[in-house]
Amino acid sequence: MSETAPMIDAHGRTIDYVRISVTDRCNLRCTYCMAEDMQFLPRRDLLTLEEIADLARHLVARGVRRIRLTGGEPLVRRGFAGLAHMLGSLRSEGLGELTLTTNGVLLPGMAGELRRAGIERINVSMDTLDAEKFAAITRGGNVGKVIAGIDAARAAGMSVKINMVAMRGVNDGEFADMARWCGARGCDLSLIETMPLGQVEGDRADTYLPLAAARDVLERELTLLPSLHRTGGPSRYFDIAETGARVGFITPLSDNFCASCNRIRIAATGTVYGCLGHDQKVELRDVMRTGTPGALDEALDQLLGGKPKRHDFDIARAEPATARHMSVTGG
Repeated sequence: MSETAPMIDAHGRTIDYVRISVTDRCNLRCTYCMAEDMQFLPRRDLLTLEEIADLARHLVARGVRRIRLTGGEPLVRRGFAGLAHMLGSLRSEGLGELTLTTNGVLLPGMAGELRRAGIERINVSMDTLDAEKFAAITRGGNVGKVIAGIDAARAAGMSVKINMVAMRGVNDGEFADMARWCGARGCDLSLIETMPLGQVEGDRADTYLPLAAARDVLERELTLLPSLHRTGGPSRYFDIAETGARVGFITPLSDNFCASCNRIRIAATGTVYGCLGHDQKVELRDVMRTGTPGALDEALDQLLGGKPKRHDFDIARAEPATARHMSVTGG
């Protein structure tokens, strides 16, 4: 297939949104995301920054209009700002939006440079404003550093959305307070259901909270109005009358949104997944390094041909440990 042909899967869905993980490493250890004592990949197994940029350029030529950079924590990757500049330059080739999901800890020293690179919108993962609870969830993280990162991003002119994983018995009493806090700082909020991904200890079924219940909690204190706002991701938004901000709901388990899936995910190793709920994948790293003409498109078309119609997540079980250590939050 031509390298400029749009990417359309076997179910007729156009793929125009790609999430690229630039590292499996993170400076936090969130309990629902990874084990406390993680074994990370050697650098040689990862795509180089130049390879990521080359792959992104190829994807843009095939119709990708939104790229989100994720991790692990993307800002811990040495040279990340340079990568952001390389990808930001793809706007002249058809890229419509370059965004970022981060835990915010390193943003104070990087926000200005990232905004100059062309990142205008970011998601920051923050599940609670309570310092003790935040430290417990992240195994030692400092919520004050995250808030400083959010303030730095806003000062640099970035639009910020807070990603909050909803957890029964952990932060389910904080949704309205978080919504008010976000509104006061000019940020939107997305509530996200726990997904059975990654290597973790404990049973996520114990804390799983369907977002219909979270919405009920919010509506006891705030007025939610259906919103016309859309992003490239799966959030379904409501305007909050009292704050002027928005709240989005990402519901992979309780309200499946696969019919409109427009994305693929690329791990830091160059492994591409058509769906995080399946092990269907293709490996691009060696394909790119051999340089065989047409091989990259053949691999991408193989992925698209086998992309599942929907995921098979089940909160009652955890996925087997895989190499998919990439951010699964945000939209």
